[in-house]
Amino acid sequence: MRRVFSGIQPTGTPHLGNYLGAIESWVSLQSEPGSVLYSIVDLHSITVPQDPAVLRQSILDMTAALLACGIDPERSILFRQSQVAEHTQLSWILTCMVRLPRLQHLHQWKAKSAQQKHDGTVGLLTYPVLQAADVLLYKSTHVPVGEDQVQHMELVQDLARGFNKKYGEFFPVPKSILTSMKKVKSLRDPSAKMSKSDPDRLATVRITDSPEEIVQKFRKAVTDFTSEVTYDPARREGVSNLVAIHSAVTGLPVEEVVRQSAGLDTARYKLLVADAVIEKLAPIKSEIEKLKMDKDHLEKVLEAGSARAKELAYPVCQEVNRLVGFL
Repeated sequence: MRRVFSGIQPTGTPHLGNYLGAIESWVSLQSEPGSVLYSIVDLHSITVPQDPAVLRQSILDMTAALLACGIDPERSILFRQSQVAEHTQLSWILTCMVRLPRLQHLHQWKAKSAQQKHDGTVGLLTYPVLQAADVLLYKSTHVPVGEDQVQHMELVQDLARGFNKKYGEFFPVPKSILTSMKKVKSLRDPSAKMSKSDPDRLATVRITDSPEEIVQKFRKAVTDFTSEVTYDPARREGVSNLVAIHSAVTGLPVEEVVRQSAGLDTARYKLLVADAVIEKLAPIKSEIEKLKMDKDHLEKVLEAGSARAKELAYPVCQEVNRLVGFL
């Protein structure tokens, strides 16, 4: 049976890149045959220091955002990772199967440990193994991933194969579902992807931004000295990023977006894209505000989802324990 798993960290409000690159495809996957599990991966979030009160609120805010975007607890299992203890149990077993150099060669470890100099924690090094446990715990067959997670998916697949080779065929080797929307780039530095942690507040459009904030951010978006609207990611990163965003929020092919924008200079085009983004995000923003007023409802959704996830995870973890020799 096809089973899809994916997770999102509860750190900061989802931005336009999260929505177009991941959440929108999560919503559509609910309509396909099989089962889908979406986890708010709060264990992953503490690989960097977190304020406990802020983290608690962020978990609820992320739940509200996912529900507002169209994640339906009747058609998928939405749950908190930390409420299913089997994630960490399986993670330890898998950690004992992977060699240190493999983790040290992952590009995200290299990038993040370089940023943090000597402050990079063991959790930051080993979180890709927890990520593998998240996927394998539910015998997932498919995982939606962005381009920057392909290396981590290779680790998941290798750990599944390694476990099966040692203990007998048990885990499916999951396949990647590459999302159709490529990385949404920063509005201020189109060579980098849009990020929640970008220090330049004009670089990232959050799905809860006001219309005024969205207009300001697109007005200040970096383009180039050619005023014509074209799509050429290699030579015109900034304008091409705007075209890709415009295409994604309207559902129109890139070629049609460019054709309809003939005769517009980039200054006017930025406002056109801003309006399209505002129109797309307005109902989501309104629903988030409504959901955030009902904390009890959000907590009940997560509790119910975690109970359903636990029902799937417990027998898998018990069988792993038996295969390894713990039972």
